[in-house]
Amino acid sequence: MEEIVKYLIQNKITIATMESCTGGLLASMITDIPGASDILKFSAVTYSNEYKIKMGVSKDVIDKYTVYSEQVAKEMAYNIAKFADSRLGVGITGRLTSNILEEKSVDLCIYDSKNDKYYHCFKKLEKENRKENKLEVIEVFVKLFNSTNF
Repeated sequence: MEEIVKYLIQNKITIATMESCTGGLLASMITDIPGASDILKFSAVTYSNEYKIKMGVSKDVIDKYTVYSEQVAKEMAYNIAKFADSRLGVGITGRLTSNILEEKSVDLCIYDSKNDKYYHCFKKLEKENRKENKLEVIEVFVKLFNSTNF
């Protein structure tokens, strides 16, 4: 994470996050790095659908695709970037535990407002508990970020 934050600082690229299943872990890890206040514009933990909707995610999109979808992650990323007037917006939604009908997975999206481009990743999560799965989601973010060219 330190390399990403330093890259953002050096290139004057701002970031904002809207996190659900990770509960703000990405923003927390960004703020662990000195100088992060120069690039982290805003962070929202929208664990409930109510607050995703208040932050601009369409209720119709949630109803049509479910809250655990690429479409919702994209709307989260877009809306947080616009809300915070940030170059990058990150949307994270998913399931950290499984049940009979649903597997553990995450949809993560980075929106680049300068180029109006989305970078998305879906990943099934394999760890045993929620904390380990949250850390795996951060690894997903790092890999996705490093695959881009901001």
